[in-house]
Amino acid sequence: MADQVKRVFLDANVLFTAAYNPNGLAAALITRQKKFRIAVTISRYAVEEAEYNLSLKSSESLPRFRELLTQIEVLDAPFPEGFNPLSLPADDAPIFQAALAAGATHLLTGDKKAFGSWMNKPSKTHGIVIQTVRQFFDDFSK
Repeated sequence: MADQVKRVFLDANVLFTAAYNPNGLAAALITRQKKFRIAVTISRYAVEEAEYNLSLKSSESLPRFRELLTQIEVLDAPFPEGFNPLSLPADDAPIFQAALAAGATHLLTGDKKAFGSWMNKPSKTHGIVIQTVRQFFDDFSK
């Protein structure tokens, strides 16, 4: 897989962080996709969550947020009712469902409470590697 483009799906908190901290790893992930040979995707559900949280906590980051969105493929992913193979909390299940629908190789999230027990276990997560942005970059640099 080293030669193939990885399809990286973002949780809302990663997009929030990228907009809030333009010099951080999350922002670099989005702005340097070609260099890292990745394609970054996100669901409309996650975009709406990130935008809502930014409007409450860091409205000055909204212009950066909108600029980052121009570099990300935003998907309208279906949310099959009752499909929650990882038994995630109700507000996190749509993130995993969308990552599956997107054909993601990776799901990046900062939500260790919901996703922590599933991190780096693709054999248990339908082939998707769930990681933090830091873990993704650490693996990338190996």
